[in-house]
Parts: sequence; structure tokens; C-alpha cells
Amino acid sequence: MLHVATTGSDNADGSEGRPFRTINQAAAVAQPGDTVVVHAGEYREWVTPARGGLSDSRRITYTAADGEHVVIKGSEQVTGWESDGGDVWRVSVPNSLFGDFNPFAEEVGGDWIVYAKGAPHKHLGDVYLNGLSFYEVGSRDEVASATERTEVVDDWTAVTVPVTNVAQTGYVWFAEVGAEETTIWANFRGADPNASLVEINVRRSVFYPLVPHLDYITVRGFELAQAASPWTPPTADQPGLIGPNWAKGWIIEDNDIHDAKCSAISIGKEASTGHNFATLRGDKPGYQYQLESVFIARQLGWDKEHIGSHIIRRNTIHDCGQNGIVGHLGCVFSTIEDNHIYNIATKREFYGYEIGGIKLHAAIDVTIRHNNIHDCSLGTWLDWQTQGTRITRNVFHGNSRDLFIEVSHGPFLVDHNILGSTASFESFSQGGAFVGNLFAGTVWLQAVPDRATPYHRPHSTQVAGYAVIWGGDDRYLGNLFLGGDVTKAYGHGGNYTGEPAYHGLSGYNGFPASFAEYLAQVNSQEGDHQRFLNVKQAVYAGGNVFAGGAEPFDGEPDPLVLGDATVTVTRDGDEVWLETDLPAGFDQARLAPVSGRDLERVRFADADFEEPDGSPAQIGTDLVGAARDETSAAGPLAALASGRQRVRVW
Repeated sequence: MLHVATTGSDNADGSEGRPFRTINQAAAVAQPGDTVVVHAGEYREWVTPARGGLSDSRRITYTAADGEHVVIKGSEQVTGWESDGGDVWRVSVPNSLFGDFNPFAEEVGGDWIVYAKGAPHKHLGDVYLNGLSFYEVGSRDEVASATERTEVVDDWTAVTVPVTNVAQTGYVWFAEVGAEETTIWANFRGADPNASLVEINVRRSVFYPLVPHLDYITVRGFELAQAASPWTPPTADQPGLIGPNWAKGWIIEDNDIHDAKCSAISIGKEASTGHNFATLRGDKPGYQYQLESVFIARQLGWDKEHIGSHIIRRNTIHDCGQNGIVGHLGCVFSTIEDNHIYNIATKREFYGYEIGGIKLHAAIDVTIRHNNIHDCSLGTWLDWQTQGTRITRNVFHGNSRDLFIEVSHGPFLVDHNILGSTASFESFSQGGAFVGNLFAGTVWLQAVPDRATPYHRPHSTQVAGYAVIWGGDDRYLGNLFLGGDVTKAYGHGGNYTGEPAYHGLSGYNGFPASFAEYLAQVNSQEGDHQRFLNVKQAVYAGGNVFAGGAEPFDGEPDPLVLGDATVTVTRDGDEVWLETDLPAGFDQARLAPVSGRDLERVRFADADFEEPDGSPAQIGTDLVGAARDETSAAGPLAALASGRQRVRVW
């Protein structure tokens, strides 16, 4: 066992009596099977492990000492601020402070970032006053003229939403980078920066290897904060504040992770499979480079034996600019559970198409289980190759959008979740199964006939084929849908193609209601592939409940349609409660335990709904862990009933 303490020395031997001073010194000597115990205090370093473990039983573990608060930061404290008039102060720091990476010179940029024409680009630097993240402006004059903002426009939905990060209420900064020093101007709104803790981003990451394939590392019990992590699209290197850097078998647990400029935890790809080529070269769309990266990764050993199988659990992840958890390719076979994720991309300092509390591409056999995800621009976004993926027993609430699954062929299983925001679910995919969920808001359906994406052999990274997205091939059993105002959720009442969002499943109206009906329609057409082009895929629905104006799919036999209902997700400290007032007819709805054998196979991938070991998926446990039986109610809680109820769900 190796020890690290703020009172130690890197010339010591790392014993409990003679601890190291830096975590990096312990990381330089730690061997498979070792545990690095870090004692209370603040450590300003980027921990770069020299080696990983050899197996799950011979891993290298980094842990905070029992009962001790350990903080690792990517920032440095800055003193010597000089008044520049009013609330504005100025400081100049030598560029040697940053080494070869100056966040105030590095732009937030890459594939799928979006800047308005002529708008100044943001940078990876940041300023913090007693832990509060500031907001970058485009000139020194704007620092002095900063005014309070109480609301902003969500770029995706065009909805005006309240500001949730105090940094947007006038605490702003601007920087000029010279040859020898960087000068920062900041508006401290009456505070004296020389009498307070003022920090600036210095390091890109806080705990992240410099090289790939350092496997089986555990990081436990730390506060990890204030890193200048860059924009992480799926076509680029994806470094986060913390992450394995293209490896296998990491465990990241029981940490408080916050204030990553872009992404907090990365379980994503690295640069050799492509790095922002759409932006740098401009010769092909990002979609094409992303498709290429899948095949390049396979050539470089992207498989279960070498990549993924990470566990991310019981962390609190908050106040990050782009993602709480991000990953393309490197996230395969992983488990994300029991995390509390909030205030992700709510600062809205920059915008792009790769934002979410959880944002994964190629989430093959990934389990996202029992997380509390709220107050994010987008709760969870699963994009490309969502196959063998399970989203189960999560609580989504207060997000601009809860769940978005894009250009995937399935099978993926969404069961026993609360989707409690005004925009509950958006599907640009096919091949899903939805069992026992609460959809409190809208359901938005889109075909995507211009982007063919891969699907895989079951439980494998081997590519089996690729196809465009026609929509449908979905299964809905025993869900509860609520009505409401579509315009409230979407602002403009639809999307870029003019397709509306719906409360309920009426967006599927006109789809075949069985596979036999689908085949009959296909066989009535002429040609080979041509006969499939104008036939919608089947939708399988049964036992769903529609209340308060939500409407069923016209192919569902005997849906239960009820009158007014009220469902609210509320927070009381760290607790989350579901408050319901349902009409008496709700008690007619029953959802017995379901398994993968009860779900029609997915058409394109020709795959069943299975556990990662290949056995049929078991779907008999509700949101709070109760077992279902034949008397259980529809929706996420087996004991849900008519009348008023208040149930703790987190």
C-alpha cells in the first residue's frame, strides 16, 4: 500500500509514516495489485498513471483515505489582482504556468460545434471565484458592461429557459494571450479577488493516462474538479476531466466530479481512429468520418477483450459544459449506475450537437441503471449503434429533453424509467422496446433515410451490416403516457422537418401492428429493395395507459384511455419523489413480469432482447426494486394505483 499526503515528500518511500507528496509520484511506482491511499487535502495536478492492473483481481486502486476529503484540481490559484475600474480586475500570469497547453489560447472547437456567424469563439480557460465558474465574453469592454441574465434560449428546442448557473448573472472574464504572459480581466461584482479564492483552469485533465491500454484502474472517493477538457465529438480524441483513454476495466466510483469545461468522465475513443477531420479537412461530412472510425477501430483491436467493460457508479457529476459522461466506441460493455447527474450544459456558454448528461455512441451492451439525471440540456443521448443497450430504472426530470436515441437499429431496452420532463423521448431510431415507463411529456418520432449506420453481431463489436433508419420496429408494453401542451415542450410545435411531437403513441398511426401485416404489405409490392421503401415497419403495442389527453397508436388492441391525471416529480433535498393523482380506471391496467422472450425480435439486426450473457432479458423489477407479479400496475411502479400517491423514487 502506498500513501500520499500534503505533508509528504516525493523523496520519501510512500509508506504510511513517510508518504509521497504528489499522487503522480505514487502513480509512477504503483504496480498491479497496489492501492494508493491519498490523505486529506488539495492536490493540484494531472494524475497520469504509468501503468494499469493486469486483471479485475489485480487492479491498481487510487482511493481517498477513509473519512478524509481529498480534492484534485486542474486549476491553480491566482493572486495579485489589480483594479481596472469599478468591479473589473486584471491579472497577468506567465505562460510558463500552463506549460505547452494554455487553455486561454485553446478554442472550444471541433466537429459538430456550432457558432453563430461572426460570433466570437469560446476558449477552454475559465475563472472561478470561491468555486463559482465565470462566463467568457468577447472583449474587455464587455467585462465592464456585464449585466445580469435570468434566462437564455435553448439552441435545440428554441425554448426560453431560466438560467441555472450563477455564472451567467454578470460574473464574466476575457483574456489576451501574449508571447510571454496571459492577461485576464474579470468582473467580480463587488468581491475583492485578493481576499477570496480565485482560480483559473490550467490543466486539460485531472486523472487521465497519457497513453492507451492502461487497464483495470479504480478511482474512488475523490472530489475532482476544474479541468480545461476540450470539446469531445465522436470523430475526435475524447479526453475528459477523468477517463481511461481507450482501455478496459476501469472503475470510477463514489466521486464528486464537477466543473469540466466540456466533458467530465470520458470512456471514449482516441485520436488514431480520427481527430476532427471534418473540420480540419472539410472534404467529407462528419457522418462519413464517423462511419470510417468504426472500421478503423475494428482494425486496431476494438473488441471486448481489449476495450470497455468500465463501471461508473455512485458518482455525483455536475456543472459541466458539454457532458457528464461521454464516449464513442470505448464505452462498450460498460455499466453506468447509481449516479447523480445534473446541471450539464445548462450554462449554455457554447453549443453543438454532442451534448448530454450522458452522451454515448456505440453503446453496445451498455447498462444505464438507476441514475438520477436532472436539469440538463439533454438527459441521455444514445447515438449510433445502440445495441444490446439497457436504460432501466432511471429518474429523468427537469431536463430540456430526457432521452434521445438516434440512428440506431436495436435491440435496445428502455424499462421502468420516469421520463418526467416536458420532452420525454425522441426517437430517430428503430428496434427499441419500452416496458413499464412513465412518459410525462412528448414523444417525437423521426425517420432518417439519409444516414446509414452500422449494426453488429449480438454482444460483439463485429459489424454485421448497415442500414438507414425508417422508424418503427418498436415495442411498447405497459407504459403510462400523459397529455399536455406540445408547444410548451418544443416552442415551435415541431422540428426541422415539420414532423410534430405527440403525447402518447399516435405518431405511429398507420404503421403495421404485427410482423405478419408488415410482410403482407411488403409482398404486395414489386421489386427487390424497392418493395421495402414505402412500407412502414411494424409497431407492437399492448397494455399501455393514456391519460390527460395522450393518444394511443391506432394499431394497439384495447388501450386504456383515461381522463385527467396529474403526475409531478419533486425534489426534497437529496430525495426525489413521484406524486401522482390518477383516475379510478387506472387500476384496470396490469403489467405482469416480462422477459426478452415476450418481445418480437429486431428486424435489421435479426437479434433478440437479451442479457449481455445471451440469456433472455429479465424485466421483472420496477423502478424502486420491487418484484413484479400478475397483479402489478402499468407504469414504472408495481404498486402504482389510482387516487393520490407520493412515492420516493430516489
